[in-house]
Amino acid sequence: MFEFITDEDERGQVGIGTLIVFIAMVLVAAIAAGVLINTAGFLQSKSQETGQQSSKQVSNRLQEVVTVGTVNTSQDTISKVNVTVTQAPGAGEIDLSNATINWIGPQGTETLTHSSANEGGWQFNTYAVKNTDTSKTVLNDPDDRFNVEFDLTATDSPAELAEGSEVTIKINTMSGATTTIRFTVPESLGQKQAVEL
Repeated sequence: MFEFITDEDERGQVGIGTLIVFIAMVLVAAIAAGVLINTAGFLQSKSQETGQQSSKQVSNRLQEVVTVGTVNTSQDTISKVNVTVTQAPGAGEIDLSNATINWIGPQGTETLTHSSANEGGWQFNTYAVKNTDTSKTVLNDPDDRFNVEFDLTATDSPAELAEGSEVTIKINTMSGATTTIRFTVPESLGQKQAVEL
């Protein structure tokens, strides 16, 4: 009639309860670990992507070789500016047709696109000086040299550069890298056909 509960039975019930609590803790820990691993993987892929973009912004730059101005001898002004560029050390492929250029001169700031973009307004042109393949606008070899030409006699262009004028050019590549080139027109152009700026 009467059931006697011994100490051994009580210990068994306590042991089963402890086991259930332990299993629940293991399951919660496993789920939390899964979430942490997924989050870590996501953050790692994002950081790699950001690192690659930052690397391109730093490395995919242009390097100025020389800047030359064509002299309009009848007015003692510069009518064209040619900037010869190459890849900066460690740079990847750079397509000049996708670049934008900020021209900051005596008459203000202009933003130019490549003439192949057909967007109207004042634009810049490129000409291969030395090209290792048939690409017309792509610097993809350290030996490649292209002229970036600014025609100051073209429609919508600012006035020709007078003696002593200062200009800053910022070339922004598609990867976001910026190359800044500054030059000053000599104080006396004389009877020269062209001058280094």
